[in-house]
Amino acid sequence: MTDLLSILIPVRNEEENVNIISKEIEKKIENKNYEIVFINDFSEDKSWKTIKHLSTSYSYIKGINLKSNYGQHNAIAAGLNHASGKYIIMMDDDLQHDPKYILKIFNELKNGYDSCYVKYLLRKHKIWKKILSYLNHLTSSYLSGKPISIYTSSFKGIRNEICNKINNDHSFEVFLDWIIVENSKRIQTIEILHRERFDGKTNYSIKKLLLLWSNMILKIKPKNKFKMILLLFVKFIINFIILKIIKKKEFKEKFIIIEKTF
Repeated sequence: MTDLLSILIPVRNEEENVNIISKEIEKKIENKNYEIVFINDFSEDKSWKTIKHLSTSYSYIKGINLKSNYGQHNAIAAGLNHASGKYIIMMDDDLQHDPKYILKIFNELKNGYDSCYVKYLLRKHKIWKKILSYLNHLTSSYLSGKPISIYTSSFKGIRNEICNKINNDHSFEVFLDWIIVENSKRIQTIEILHRERFDGKTNYSIKKLLLLWSNMILKIKPKNKFKMILLLFVKFIINFIILKIIKKKEFKEKFIIIEKTF
């Protein structure tokens, strides 16, 4: 396997941004061996049409179209199943992740780290999202034993060996970061500047963030007995309060791909 870099970008109603982000990546990492895999997570706009057009124009751009809106982690899991690179980087579709940091993450992976996360400087999210994210970070770090210095951001990179571990997980809903952290012997974190959203509005509501947090908690397997008891209490709250209020949609499959451009 060569040093091919796979860049995975789940897309949900971002037809305007898909073109822009592909051009930015091309400018920032020119003369590098890479592929971009856009995963259309059941967009209601023309995102898939845009992805298909880009795929016919550029050989290094691939597109995957999903049957339903499976959510960010399962959409990325679909992309990981078709990533050809020795190194894989995952980023959002809203341009708040600056492509200029792709090579920094890539270099950390080449230097021997199994995974590399980012820590946002001057974070541009709304205050409620910052608060929920921080509470999520503290809770998950304590219950799982994950070092609090590791912020499991959506902008991250992994080596192919970790990708294979994720591909071997057959859960209907996958929380990528637990698999990444559990299987990484060496984890790096770099600081990056967070950008304002370029266009449109976020696809993440309070409801979706609570669902993501719930999925994450339900995947934790603490070794400490006290933490196990505490986790059971938290799971009770999740199952009988949060999920009943939100009325979570249950899937009978991890993801189904209905169309690919390659």
